[in-house]
Amino acid sequence: MNILVVNCGSSSIKYSLFDADANARPSILASGLVERIGEATSRLTHKAPGAADTRDVAAPDHEAAFHLMVEALTAGPGAVVAGPGEIEAVGHRVVHGGERFAESIRITDEVIEAIELFADLAPLHNPPNLTGIRAAIRLMPHVPHVAVFDTAFHQTLEPHAYLYALPYALYTEHAVRKYGFHGTSHRYVAQAATGMVGKPASEVNLITLHLGNGCSAAAVRGGECVDTSLGMTPLEGLVMGTRCGDVDPAIIFHLIRTLGMTVDEVDDLLNRRSGLLGVSGVSNDMREVTKAAKDGNERAALAIRIFCHRVRKYVGAYTAELGRVDALVFTGGIGENAAHIRQETCDGLAPLGYVLDAEANAAPGDGPRDVATADSPVRILVIPTDEEAMIARDTARLAAE
Repeated sequence: MNILVVNCGSSSIKYSLFDADANARPSILASGLVERIGEATSRLTHKAPGAADTRDVAAPDHEAAFHLMVEALTAGPGAVVAGPGEIEAVGHRVVHGGERFAESIRITDEVIEAIELFADLAPLHNPPNLTGIRAAIRLMPHVPHVAVFDTAFHQTLEPHAYLYALPYALYTEHAVRKYGFHGTSHRYVAQAATGMVGKPASEVNLITLHLGNGCSAAAVRGGECVDTSLGMTPLEGLVMGTRCGDVDPAIIFHLIRTLGMTVDEVDDLLNRRSGLLGVSGVSNDMREVTKAAKDGNERAALAIRIFCHRVRKYVGAYTAELGRVDALVFTGGIGENAAHIRQETCDGLAPLGYVLDAEANAAPGDGPRDVATADSPVRILVIPTDEEAMIARDTARLAAE
């Protein structure tokens, strides 16, 4: 089954076409990106076996961008299907599903209305996700469309894990609670790790670390998430590229009262000017921060120490929460590629059973691998995430029902 997977942002559409079914690992046929949608000049990047195409295009809106995407898939040197009729289903990444959606679902008018209701909880993500859904349905109205939610995997959290110690009415009347994000990535690597551990899923306890520009940790017991670091929004938890993660909430009052900052200015500070960028003053990209640290930049080195310190704290907390851990999983751009971050994160964790093999950790590799010592009580795994493949698999399953 040819499955088109779409990740629609406010000014971009990332897409992949898979040959997928509900059980086997999907195989990718082509992928691409339409960016700068709505600007005077947009750009299309399309990749397929033996072909690559990057060019300026006219994409005044998302519907035009979808037409360009389908054209790239069906015509020209990067074509992989004969026409739009060979695309049999479309899977859409949707960031926020609230409490309504604990799993992926075929899109109906009712589902679209529900996603609209959650736009207040994800104002930067759900509206463009909906724009993409509507454009795709107009272009391909006769195929199944499936929504796969970043929040769904975390809907197994119990109330003591997802509620904040705030007046209860804020939860019942205004939906203030922890939702968690990156769920599709955590679910993908948790399933992969379970296979590597070699035990039934119901017996496997994991801590999964999605480390990239956005970062999150999850505690997984028997295949179900029991805690996660991101909260009501993607600001809580670990240090990220531009987000601060956990801070004393009273800092916000201090910034408003003492520095005269507005709410919007504080929002911008915490979400876009903090994290690795804010501490290092160099970049939100760990590669650039690492290079600066090696060149003697003390603030860059400090940013790395803060980053790893926060991850290590969550690993310790989730170890206590789970009681027994079979594997610690690193994924995401940083988790998969930055050996020094894995090393510094695991330093000091040996008493808890995490013993990293320095040589295995430093060895290059681009596939799933175990970087713990042979006698480490807990396996330490590096697993490349593949959210698009997870979306394709869910879409194939639901489209076949």
